[in-house]
Amino acid sequence: MSAVTIAEAWPKPGEPFTVEDLEQMPDDGRRYELIDGMLIVSPAAAPLHQRVAFMLGLLLEEACPEDLVVFGTPVNVRFSSHSALEPDVSVARVADAQGARARLTGTPLLVAEVLSPDSGLRDLNLKKAAYERFGIPSYWVVDPDVDRPALRVFELSEEGAYAEVARVSGAETFRTSKPFSVEIVPDRLVAKWRRG
Repeated sequence: MSAVTIAEAWPKPGEPFTVEDLEQMPDDGRRYELIDGMLIVSPAAAPLHQRVAFMLGLLLEEACPEDLVVFGTPVNVRFSSHSALEPDVSVARVADAQGARARLTGTPLLVAEVLSPDSGLRDLNLKKAAYERFGIPSYWVVDPDVDRPALRVFELSEEGAYAEVARVSGAETFRTSKPFSVEIVPDRLVAKWRRG
């Protein structure tokens, strides 16, 4: 299908959006996501946001084992016919990424969102609840504040609820073995931005 305008892709009144509707959205630089049929439209990411997501993806890629793959740019993750999200960074099994048309076919092991001025409440509430419900084992939230960048880490408990297991900022180091062994220092995510 070819892209159409948002108005042309809009479902009939009273009907929720579907992932098929997302496929018709225009390629206009915005991010289109769905949670339970509710359309979420985000503006194009600012340069600092893009840089932090890139650096986080790079640090993860450097430590990533061969059976996993890191996506340092948004990749479509479909959870149902009415829910599809595009995390800023994600880690998945290679088998879940092969042959897929611009989307993952399985649940990622880790997703990360970089906060933007307009995304904080959405990332820490709406998306966090969705990722929890869809069973993503690890959820990371990065605050790209140039003076004091921070990382919050949530892990899925045996009961299926996220628990905050770490919060680091600045030069503090976060060490984890999930989904693989890696160390993240928030200052490294914004280091070049500070020099500018």
